[in-house]
Amino acid sequence: MESLPSLLLPVSFATLLLFALVALVAIATPGPTVLLALANGSRFGVRRALPGMVGAVASDFVLVAAAALGLGAVLAASEFWFSVVKWVGAAYLAWLGFRLLRSEGALDLAGAGAQGAPQAGGSARRIFAKSFLVAVTNPKGYLFVSALMPQFVDPSSPQWPQYLVIGLVFAALDFGVMLTYAVIGARAVKLLRRRAVLWLDRCCGAALLALAASLAVYRRGSA
Repeated sequence: MESLPSLLLPVSFATLLLFALVALVAIATPGPTVLLALANGSRFGVRRALPGMVGAVASDFVLVAAAALGLGAVLAASEFWFSVVKWVGAAYLAWLGFRLLRSEGALDLAGAGAQGAPQAGGSARRIFAKSFLVAVTNPKGYLFVSALMPQFVDPSSPQWPQYLVIGLVFAALDFGVMLTYAVIGARAVKLLRRRAVLWLDRCCGAALLALAASLAVYRRGSA
């Protein structure tokens, strides 16, 4: 019979700490979702950027579930399905990048546009959907999580509780990093105002286009 500590925490503290350090380095490296958090923080403020962070966290659980079910291995083995996810993700990133490049630096920290109504691109639902779709259509995420997480899972013990705990740690780290980026974006705008938003939008747009291009030429063998 399993002991109470193992039931409450199916992964050892040392394992979780090591996983957290490795995952934090990967998450903190600027990628599509953190760039969106930065842009959302600068355009709408930290509070209204929160739905995007929730969307990214929701996608984290999709990735973790995919890793537990072995879907990452399917993408690694199937050229067709890998290409489908890759091209959908690259196209969506490119579209977001072009949108930000064409932005006029519309500042909306108060949560409303010139007429007092929320801007179309700044509704909570849209912000949530953008971050969720960016993460869930990126095959690199599936391959990364599928390659990383099993190394911290004990195959001799029930695996779903372990994936759940590790997934919660991964999501918490992701949320914390995105919150940091959103705060940086919002603080930059408070210092430099509208011109900062314009350049942040353009820089984030260019970075998303570069990520879309790198995803388009990405190959399974480079995972």
